[in-house]
Amino acid sequence: MSDMPHLRDLREFAPDSTLASNDALRANAALWAMARALAPSRPVRQRVSDMVAVFMAMTARTRRTAHPRVNVDIDVFAPGGQRALRIFLPNAD
Repeated sequence: MSDMPHLRDLREFAPDSTLASNDALRANAALWAMARALAPSRPVRQRVSDMVAVFMAMTARTRRTAHPRVNVDIDVFAPGGQRALRIFLPNAD
């Protein structure tokens, strides 16, 4: 069998992160520090237009899920009367 130094290194790996600590208080403090670092320094002001846009997007999504699926057939014919285009779409069912 071939020598596998990478697996040996992985076996001997010891995590140094405070998140991997067995102490729950240290791990929780590290999580809170990360959350504070990612949070914006001051609250972002939401405009009314932003909230209306989110509301309209959510209601449109709700309406789409409430209605039954619709199938659309498209026929395109050449000037000679022959079919010019045929589209095959996967069946969603």
